[in-house]
Amino acid sequence: MNLIVINNFLNKKIFDKINSLQLEKVHKTQIKVYPNLIINKKIISNSCFDKKFLIELNKKCHSKAFNILKKVSPKKAKLYDYSVFNIVETGSHYSFPIHDDTPNKLLSGVIYLNPKKNLGTIFYDSNKKKLKIINWKKNKAIFFVREEKKTWHSYRGNKKENRIVLVYNLMTNRIKDVYKIENKNYFIGLLRYKINPILYKYFKFNL
Repeated sequence: MNLIVINNFLNKKIFDKINSLQLEKVHKTQIKVYPNLIINKKIISNSCFDKKFLIELNKKCHSKAFNILKKVSPKKAKLYDYSVFNIVETGSHYSFPIHDDTPNKLLSGVIYLNPKKNLGTIFYDSNKKKLKIINWKKNKAIFFVREEKKTWHSYRGNKKENRIVLVYNLMTNRIKDVYKIENKNYFIGLLRYKINPILYKYFKFNL
C-alpha cells in the first residue's frame, strides 16, 4: 500500500477556519458525518461549510491531491468527477471497523483536526494483520489510492476525547471503470457493499 503522509497540509488560515466550526454534540459512542461535495466551482452539498469557503478550500487543495492521484494511479486520475470534503467526528468510545473504502473513492485522504492528542489511522495487510499506524498530529494528512480488498484500515477514538477529521476524497461516478482498472468483478463488488450496512450507510455511492 502506497501511503502519502504530509504534515501541515492546510495553511493556517484554512485550518483555523475549519476548527472554528460550531458542530453538533456527538455522543461518545456515535459518529457524525457532515458531507460537503463540489464539482469544480459548483456546490453539490455544503452541510457545514459556507459556499465561498468550500470553493476556496477546493482551490487550495485540489492540485496537491490530484497530483498524488496522477502519480500513484494515472489511469484512475482520468476518472475524476468531483471532490468530497467531509467533516467526521468520531465519539471517544466509537470504533470504525476495518474496511478498504468504497470504489467511488479514487483517492482517499484524511486530515487530522482536533483534539491535540488522539489515535491516528491503523493500516492492515491483505490478511487484515496490523501493518502500520499513522500517529495523530494536528494538520497531518494521509492519502492513498484504494484497492478492492487490499487497502484495509480502521480508526477509533482514544476513549478520552472525540476525534475530528477532514475526510478529503477525489471521487468518480464511473464505478465499472474502477473495477476494470483493478481487474475486479463489478457485480460482486456491488453486492459486497450493499450487504454491509455500516459501510453502506456512511460511505454509500451512487451507481
